[in-house]
Amino acid sequence: MRRFVTTGRLTIIDHKGARHDYGPGGEPSATVRLTDPKLYRRLFLNPELYAGEAYMDGTLIVEDGGIRGFLEVFAHNRDGLRKGPVRQRIKRVQKTFRRTMQRNKREASSKNVEAHYDLSNDLYRLFLDEDMQYSCAYWPEYGMTLEQAQLAKKRHIAAKLRLEHGHRVLDIGCGWGGMAMHLAKEHDVQVVGVTLSNDQYALARERVEAAGLQDRVEIRLQDYRDCKGPYDRVVSVGMFEHVGVGHYAEFFGQIRDVLTDDGCALVHSIGRKGGPGTTGKWIRKYIFPGGYSPALSETYAEIEKAGLWVTDMEILRLHYAWTLAEWEKRFQANRDAVVAMKDERFARMWEFYLVISEFSFLYGKHMNFQIQLTKDVHALPPTRNYMMDGPGLLS
Repeated sequence: MRRFVTTGRLTIIDHKGARHDYGPGGEPSATVRLTDPKLYRRLFLNPELYAGEAYMDGTLIVEDGGIRGFLEVFAHNRDGLRKGPVRQRIKRVQKTFRRTMQRNKREASSKNVEAHYDLSNDLYRLFLDEDMQYSCAYWPEYGMTLEQAQLAKKRHIAAKLRLEHGHRVLDIGCGWGGMAMHLAKEHDVQVVGVTLSNDQYALARERVEAAGLQDRVEIRLQDYRDCKGPYDRVVSVGMFEHVGVGHYAEFFGQIRDVLTDDGCALVHSIGRKGGPGTTGKWIRKYIFPGGYSPALSETYAEIEKAGLWVTDMEILRLHYAWTLAEWEKRFQANRDAVVAMKDERFARMWEFYLVISEFSFLYGKHMNFQIQLTKDVHALPPTRNYMMDGPGLLS
């Protein structure tokens, strides 16, 4: 612990009541109480997994600084912890088996989606924006509301798609239908949205009908691998993280196959700075089974194999940190409703998830990328000016 905490302060009260102070002092700081002596060995072997589980179970109690303070101490000192010899050996073993962890064949994909996205539509309503956008928002101006930033995200992506009247659009991983409805309403295009979530499918169809967009938007409960073209445009927001490394060739090959020769696609995904890695065991076990944030190197390699052009690339570095901070604020404001809907353990699990995710973008190596793809080098104008010609982001 003395080698680990080199920034801020962490006070640990052991199961016998003795206090142990680590770090030079200052911020960030937190005090935690460990009530189970079995945690000592577990936290040494895999702090990310067992700290999360102990917080959920109540055997790690944050007495000062709150869960944000505790996780901020970890975020500022995580590199030193991960460079330890034991953690390095564990990481090497995990990388060896990462394709097995992300083996998202059809049946596995459906189960993984169900585990996260079919928890309850009412749960997601408690912390998302009004349009239920469950992906990174876009913040072109400081001080925007979450609703404004999510609308800006939809407009930003629409501008990159260069939509024209009558285009057929495929939305892979359409969520609750917000993007599909926006594109159809604002750009007069025909959209097919596909999802594997039963809850999302049912609510998206209700929303489409309520908006009177049945003639322009079709929501399907369908695996992206079963989609048939041709489509003039393909958009995928926040779904590529669920594809799995072993299925990247399948994913980009499918985009190529359904696109018209002069079509384009826009893939918006969480990514990681640096080379290929693995998903933390706690996140993989409790939040996103089969999920993984890809490195650009492994993403580009499969795009090249698919024979697609990368016609534009943008990195959104801090936008998801700001999005997650808004989600966590709204989650905390509705925490009692979450406990009533689920239970206390679930509420702790989700606040842990939201905060560590925010810090992975604020202090760690995570970011978002938007990759624009075409089959034909002439499919889009040679400069980015056309992306600026549409309606203003806040108009």
